[in-house]
Amino acid sequence: MSLPLGPEVDTTPRPLPARVPMRGQHVVLEPLHRRHAAELWRAAQGADESFTYMGYGPFASQAALAGFVADVAAMHDPMVWAVRPVATGDVSGWLALLDMQPKHAAIELGSIWFAPRMQRTRAATEAVFLLLKLAMDDLGYRRLVWKCDTRNAASRRAAERLGFTPEGTLRAHMVVKGRRRDSVYYSILDDEWPRCRDALLAWLAPANFAPDGTALRGLAELRGG
Repeated sequence: MSLPLGPEVDTTPRPLPARVPMRGQHVVLEPLHRRHAAELWRAAQGADESFTYMGYGPFASQAALAGFVADVAAMHDPMVWAVRPVATGDVSGWLALLDMQPKHAAIELGSIWFAPRMQRTRAATEAVFLLLKLAMDDLGYRRLVWKCDTRNAASRRAAERLGFTPEGTLRAHMVVKGRRRDSVYYSILDDEWPRCRDALLAWLAPANFAPDGTALRGLAELRGG
């Protein structure tokens, strides 16, 4: 009698993302570069609380932020993009693909920092969507991961809004800024992605918004649950 095994899968290693810009209707993603530091410094003013659950920041000076940007911009994992909303033309945050595992077709979306003025906007949702689409549709990854501090209620709500499924908590997973961090993990798998993608496209469609910019239907409703 044979022991149970998981289903067979395509074992072809997935490509790594390229350091190229991406454009949507509401946002442009630009590979992070030290030239973005001045705009990011302006966006971060008065936003110290937004760095509470990040492994870095808030930054004491523009020079400190510029040093961080220069270091991260030189890495391939994480691969970080600066976020430029079309409505303002000003870089207002960053986000990344990281923990890339081409042989296992797994990749993480994370290190997301959006300035308060950009949070809960169509530009913010589209910025995330562009990287989700890159990973799943263009590069063919099978597993897309989102993880955050268990205490980060905003990040947990964002993951669930986007259609990520909670997987569980790793206790005492990391030390961040001298404090113990328990991390909750979420994922979207390749067979779940089409429903999430279609809901995101429907949510971003102009017809889903009232004249005052209010969304008429939420992502959960558009996913059918």
